[in-house]
Amino acid sequence: MLTRKQLELLDFINKRVQRDGIPPSFDEMKEALDLRSKSGIHRLITALEERGFIRRLAHRARALEIVKLPDAIDTHGFTPRMINGDLSAPPNQTMAVGVSAVELPVMGQIAAGVPIEALQHEHHRVAVPGKMLSGKSNHYALEVKGDSMIDAGINDGDVVVIRETQTADSGDIVVALVEGHEATLKRFRRHGSSIALEAANPAFETRLYRDDQVKVQGRLVGLIRTY
Repeated sequence: MLTRKQLELLDFINKRVQRDGIPPSFDEMKEALDLRSKSGIHRLITALEERGFIRRLAHRARALEIVKLPDAIDTHGFTPRMINGDLSAPPNQTMAVGVSAVELPVMGQIAAGVPIEALQHEHHRVAVPGKMLSGKSNHYALEVKGDSMIDAGINDGDVVVIRETQTADSGDIVVALVEGHEATLKRFRRHGSSIALEAANPAFETRLYRDDQVKVQGRLVGLIRTY
């Protein structure tokens, strides 16, 4: 039986992974559960692991797998999946034998920092797990340049998988085209007639634009990290 805080954390991680394709950072977990320190999050994750709800994958200190969800959490559409969290050293990204892979075009680099020129041409291709793709929408991949999204678990050199779309909900991590010629990877926030492109790194300021200055080009659905 889980405590209220354990249940809250498991539910929060599950919802964020389902929405963003990546887990929340430890700071986001701490804020969501109204805890004073990250050590409390570590204790809750250890307790969830001991009770069989989360499994840490061997030799992958940052990799977790949600094994099951209790009846108290809506499990509709849930399937166990590996998530890359803020747990220490990053994992090697591999695919298990028998898991279907799909090749996606890598359309160059995307800035997780100051926007860079928009991306239009395929550089090479990368294989990603088929389950990472959602629906019948087109998908593509981009190599991350910069560290403005590190607190969202997105590091310089990572490859992000993007579902092509022109719409986004507030809080989504998106590829945004700024003023028609610069592309950036940021969290999307709508404030009335303005759009905020929010970094996940306190060293970077949130940038505000008029609604007509920003066009959503896609939404983050997955991440690949290699070493």
